Amino acid sequence: MWTHEQSIDTHAAPAQIWKLFANVAGWGRWNRGIEHIELHGPFAAGTTFAMKPPGEQAFVSTLIQVAENDGFIDETVVGITRVLVDHRIMALGDGRTRVVYRTEISGPDAAELGAAITADFGDVLAALKAAAETSA
Repeated sequence: MWTHEQSIDTHAAPAQIWKLFANVAGWGRWNRGIEHIELHGPFAAGTTFAMKPPGEQAFVSTLIQVAENDGFIDETVVGITRVLVDHRIMALGDGRTRVVYRTEISGPDAAELGAAITADFGDVLAALKAAAETSA
């Protein structure tokens, strides 16, 4: 299994981060890796969404865990490869919040795939932070 974790701290409250997470249609405003996204139901465990990165094929993911103001986990399965991305919100005190993206990939070429999937996480987290702090 291949794993990767990246985080950023912000002065935005957990509820503000959650508001951005729960607005799936708006993810493209702070994640340039999304050309098109469509949620197929409520932002809740069991719901699927289709996402198309720029210049790539669309893929379908499933929300497997959703906890308001705490975070969510999505799962993408392609063949025998399974990708889990945990988007965690952690209140740190003193008005700070940490947002953590943790990725686990199992299957063939997990390390190569993982490096490609997580390459823009620093930019995505920085843009999420900016969006949350601007709208707070």
